[in-house]
Amino acid sequence: MTSALFIIDVQNDFTEGGALGVDGGAAVAAGISRYLREHPGRYQVVVASRDWHDGRNDNGGHFAADAAPDFVDSWPAHCVAGSPGAEYHPDLDTAAVDVHILKGQGVPAYSIYEGATADGVPIRDVLDQRGVTDVDVVGIATDYCVRASALDAAHDGKRVRVLTELVAGVAHESSAAALVEMRAAGIAIVGETSAAEAAGRSL
Repeated sequence: MTSALFIIDVQNDFTEGGALGVDGGAAVAAGISRYLREHPGRYQVVVASRDWHDGRNDNGGHFAADAAPDFVDSWPAHCVAGSPGAEYHPDLDTAAVDVHILKGQGVPAYSIYEGATADGVPIRDVLDQRGVTDVDVVGIATDYCVRASALDAAHDGKRVRVLTELVAGVAHESSAAALVEMRAAGIAIVGETSAAEAAGRSL
């Protein structure tokens, strides 16, 4: 068994005060850092993703341009490549991160599986090269990029767990629904609190 940790989009724009800030985002950043300190060697590879959107276009309609964002398919500008909002939250200790994945470069992207390293290596190749069989998923947001990444990992044949103590969602209802959907797909929803309580750490 070879295990990987996916740290999904723990970026300034997705935490409190950011363009699309999620309540509890900063606590998730600090919690992931603490978790990694307390469990050294648990994972053979730690992978962190970031939205890394183009700043000169609407990224395939992902950024609302001619109308107000609907907050489902279109969003305010966020995580523009090279901007402070696209950087990791300062409470996330990236020293333990082995692989950095960028996604959403000119197109909508939610799942880490839609990204690649700065050298263009797709995440699936990264995992296959290391023989990864098991994936734990943490980060932001439960109901969007965490959900998409966990589901894609399960579809890729990995044994997947979402650690509910280390995620935060945009909205309670959609976060709860995402956890139910992930469980139905065979993903383990684990943590000290219940899935409903974890979903409740949201706007």
